[in-house]
Amino acid sequence: MSEAATAGAVRATIGDSEFDRDTALTRRAPGVYELDLSAGWTILGAVNGGYLLAVLGRALADALQQRDPFTISAHYLTASRPGPAVVRTDVVRTGRTLSTGQASLFQYDEQGAEVERIRVLASYGDLDSLPDDVRTAAEPPVFPPLDQCFGPEDGPTPVDDSSAIADRLMLKLDPSTLGWALGQPSGKGEMRAWFGLKDGRDPDPLSLLLAVDALPPTAFEIGLRGWVPTVELTVHVRCRPAPGPLRVSITTRNLAGGFLEEDAEVWDSADRLVAQSRQLARVRLG
Repeated sequence: MSEAATAGAVRATIGDSEFDRDTALTRRAPGVYELDLSAGWTILGAVNGGYLLAVLGRALADALQQRDPFTISAHYLTASRPGPAVVRTDVVRTGRTLSTGQASLFQYDEQGAEVERIRVLASYGDLDSLPDDVRTAAEPPVFPPLDQCFGPEDGPTPVDDSSAIADRLMLKLDPSTLGWALGQPSGKGEMRAWFGLKDGRDPDPLSLLLAVDALPPTAFEIGLRGWVPTVELTVHVRCRPAPGPLRVSITTRNLAGGFLEEDAEVWDSADRLVAQSRQLARVRLG
């Protein structure tokens, strides 16, 4: 990333950014797509679940001929790794307002056998066709402005190569959810941050699928460390986000039996709730 791009002098646009290039697929046959999963979106060597959801989301948008995901649910079956992958889609129903489809992402193991990594069911439509009527009790999260929050680059030592995705995100965490980084976790299952793409690309419905799974796990603030793999993730996209950084708030209320839930809200620069999600994740205790 050039110094100019980092400073915002050069901004990528929707359709012409690293995120768009790394989620692009090649259609090989009706409903069949190929791509190389980029190593740039990995954490501890595993491909990030939000990036993977965006890949499948892009394939379904093409297959359904509807551009916007309204709801998308993914079950993560096996860990994905950087490299070649195949996505197969199936149109379940085509409607004037909503169309529904399913998709699976496959890779090959060391013996050449095909392994299913993720299976998704989703409904798509046109967010711009929705009425403007909003009746909500939800309120935007309150935390310090962007210049008073902290990212990986603000730490006392450089972040190692275990989290390549950090180089592609503009992530500034609320200091009140950063106790884990100082060895003093709060014990609360909360994580809040400003979110954007490092190259300045503005958010759209597809990048919201990444945003809900891009923050450090709430398990860190509970006092646990290590990989927290996603078992299931459901995202509801509520409206097309306005340009500018997003605010993401994630909470966990219950950790039991080695599993926790993460409830996320994503708010745009116009103070609108643009996406919600819930995921079930596994933690390693002890």
